[in-house]
Amino acid sequence: MTPFFIRTLEFILAITILVALHEGGHYFFSKLFGVRVNKFYVFFDYKFKLFSTKFGWWRKLRGLPPAKKKEDGSYEYEGTEYGIGWIPLGGYCQIEGMIDETQHDLAKLSEPAKSWEFRGKPAWQRLLIMIGGVLVNFLLALVIYCAVFFAWGEDYIAVKDMPYGMKFNEQAKEIGFKDGDVLIGTDEVEFREFGAQLFRDIISSKEVRVKRDGKEMAISTPADMSLLTMLKADPIFCRPFVPADIDTILVNTPAQKAGLKKGDKIIAMGSKASADSIAWTQIDSWNTFTYEVGRMADMLEEGITPADSLRILTKEIAYQRAGGEQDTVTVTFDMPQGAESPLMGVGMTSIAKYVEPTHIDYNLLSCIPAGCGYAIDMLGGYVSDLQYVFTKEGAKSLGGFGAIGSMFPPMWDWYMFWMMTAFLSIILAFMNILPIPALDGGHVLFLLYEMIFGRKPSDKFMLRAEYVGMGILLLLMVVANLNDILRFFGVM
Repeated sequence: MTPFFIRTLEFILAITILVALHEGGHYFFSKLFGVRVNKFYVFFDYKFKLFSTKFGWWRKLRGLPPAKKKEDGSYEYEGTEYGIGWIPLGGYCQIEGMIDETQHDLAKLSEPAKSWEFRGKPAWQRLLIMIGGVLVNFLLALVIYCAVFFAWGEDYIAVKDMPYGMKFNEQAKEIGFKDGDVLIGTDEVEFREFGAQLFRDIISSKEVRVKRDGKEMAISTPADMSLLTMLKADPIFCRPFVPADIDTILVNTPAQKAGLKKGDKIIAMGSKASADSIAWTQIDSWNTFTYEVGRMADMLEEGITPADSLRILTKEIAYQRAGGEQDTVTVTFDMPQGAESPLMGVGMTSIAKYVEPTHIDYNLLSCIPAGCGYAIDMLGGYVSDLQYVFTKEGAKSLGGFGAIGSMFPPMWDWYMFWMMTAFLSIILAFMNILPIPALDGGHVLFLLYEMIFGRKPSDKFMLRAEYVGMGILLLLMVVANLNDILRFFGVM
């Protein structure tokens, strides 16, 4: 199976689990308080559905017949309709007597509230029904993280153990960092591993402690640093410094045809400035090599002639054999249709080759605080990063289904699948609790208003607020998925 197909399957499976359990939270509290649920759907069933069934197991559980006899002698089947829709944008739990995206008949809602209706229940019960989905999603993330730590343990590479330190961009060097600096921590925390949290720790600090040439020193950080700027820079603020040692040579590629071998180390890349001279760029790491290849891709996008393309793709590669001897070779990179950048056909070494990862095993008791702590850290980081959404660059960074799907691994990996599912569950929980009409948080906001002031907003106001909220959500969805399309075609 192709990476695209595997990622699609992973995404659909994760979304199905998250939506089913989120709506299951609403369903559980509705049934607990005797509120009738007409429909329970995973994905939306506009116009038609993939599957549906109806059975009154709840009535049977309470010792009641599956249907009730009406005055005309016919029977009305009482049960929830369960189904799967065809639009994977979410799901819904249609709760009797509640204004939402599935029902908004003001004439029906003007009638006296029935005992089995949402609007006929006390405010505290309605509140629990509304937060049931968010509660389940957050608890699901906790359970998944705890289970993952128990089953697989935890592996990470501590930045303080990286023997070659970090490779920094120009912005970082202007602050005072230097290639090869080993990051230790800030004036507030110790660094753990390379990731988004490391960047958050840097921007929230007054100084960063590094080890340079065997000595520890402090580098003052400016107050106006931005996480978005650090990550959007090309290259980004810093990455682990990885020597340009060739790990593998792919078959029938430019690298193999040129005679490069596993264990060779790339030390420079050059372009012919004239017939007799070569302009060399020193390659001290895979970081630099990747950057130079990216520059080649940018030049190829300028609509140049085939001859110019060939000149750009043809490079002189200086390398060092494992025994120490040095040589140069001419390599013409491939640029396959649909590829993002030119390919030479070498497998790059990773930082894991040069440092032993830290592994932690967890038992049934220790995995609980570890998993819960990890979930809280992920939630805190996600909430902190939302401040950038309201900036111009942040809006461009929004991603839709394509961006989310690309976060899953290209090969099926249950560890990464469950870690991604837990993270998406946290996102779903937080986004749904935002006080936006049409989301759970919007309903919660109106319920809190009712509980504080002793009266609820009018049904007409609630209906209009629902329409406004749906409009906001649809706009965000269009922007996010449009960004995916523009990124796919290289416009952004």
